Amino acid sequence: MRKPAKYIGILVLGCLSSSFSYGDDLLSILQLALDNDPTLRQAQASYRENRESMIQSRSSLLPSAQLSASTTRLTSGPTDSSYPSFTDPITGVTTTRRIDDHSFRPGINNHGWTMGLNQSVVNLASWYNFQSARARDKAAAVNLAAQEQGLIMRVAAAYFDVLRAIDTVDTNVQEEEAALRSLEQTRQREEVGLVAITDVFDSQAAYDLAQNTTILQRDILQSRYEALEAITGQSHPSIEVLRADFPIVQVDGELSEWEYEAENSSLAIAAAEYNLEASKKNLKARKSDHLPTVSFSGGYNHNVTAPIVNQGVQIGGGAFDRTSMALNLTIPIYSGGAISSRRRAAEYNVISAQESLNLTERQLTQNIRNAYRRVNTDALVIAQRQQSITSAQSALDATELGAEVGTRNIVEVLRARENLYRALREYADARYNYVVDSLTLRQVAGILTPQDIIDLNEWLQQ
Repeated sequence: MRKPAKYIGILVLGCLSSSFSYGDDLLSILQLALDNDPTLRQAQASYRENRESMIQSRSSLLPSAQLSASTTRLTSGPTDSSYPSFTDPITGVTTTRRIDDHSFRPGINNHGWTMGLNQSVVNLASWYNFQSARARDKAAAVNLAAQEQGLIMRVAAAYFDVLRAIDTVDTNVQEEEAALRSLEQTRQREEVGLVAITDVFDSQAAYDLAQNTTILQRDILQSRYEALEAITGQSHPSIEVLRADFPIVQVDGELSEWEYEAENSSLAIAAAEYNLEASKKNLKARKSDHLPTVSFSGGYNHNVTAPIVNQGVQIGGGAFDRTSMALNLTIPIYSGGAISSRRRAAEYNVISAQESLNLTERQLTQNIRNAYRRVNTDALVIAQRQQSITSAQSALDATELGAEVGTRNIVEVLRARENLYRALREYADARYNYVVDSLTLRQVAGILTPQDIIDLNEWLQQ
């Protein structure tokens, strides 16, 4: 059985508490998320609840003791009955009624206590049930670790979505300001007869569109801030941005190396393997339901009884102690077919768990290849989009110069400016895709740790 990254929750808290930052950077926001994220806290509670199932299963293998006590009081005596007559003064009817006169003598008290002990000696079904519960507890621990890695990804994605929206708003504001300057220049040129009124209309339309886009992007930015707040439970009006010199490089290592790493470290594979192990142990338990069981029982009994007095003579009474020890053999013979049915159900469950493992392995291979390819593609796209910005800027400069000398019109200028700002937005978008995809690659491989966030946090600035 592989040994996946265990108890990542402890690792996360330990690493982050030693490197805590009080600014609104990625690291401090992740620390807040660890303390306040409802999804993670729900997963932690579910894990602890599931762990109790293992403890309950183990209890069937351990001794059980019981203590009981009782006290009683007994009274008895003869009953004297009389049958007086009563006459109704109105009807004149005479009736006879029975009246009981109880004269119980003083009662007697009995009391005692009993202690019992039971211990399973041979019960393979209970043993394999415990082994199955322990394997499922390991699967639950791995799933919790996956939830913690998922939290790292959710925080990072939400954080860089905010930065993505900030860059988009800033670019749109720049485009709006450039459109306004162009509109003012076009109006001045139209007033002196250098351009037609249609150029003014085109410039006005471009400016109106830029204003509208800025309004929409500011609303998107606000929703991105709120998405981050939903994870941490606190507002973050200002967060640190990604430095311009953040390195964009190809993935370190060959694809085959990442596939090997994923096969040995994937939390999804580890959880599926533990679930398969649990199903196999459960099948052994159901097969053992047909086998005899042996148990030990022992008891100690102490009773005190009062003597019975009959015509002045005391009969019985006194204190008595009794001990008992027994070995009990139970052989199941027939239970209406329930035992055989549970065994068949366990066999089907093993098949299901095995197929789930096969599917997880195939999906892991596909996911690690896609994640590896996306990061390398992002690096190439960023380099291309850097060049596209340079080309778009040169094209805009040449088009504006041509418009001044009359060889280009305003529509061409507007189109060239639109190309430039689209290139700027796409470049910023590609950088954030690269960051998130790099973290996703490590998550798929099962090696995403808080250290990745600590390293990434070094590339943020206010």
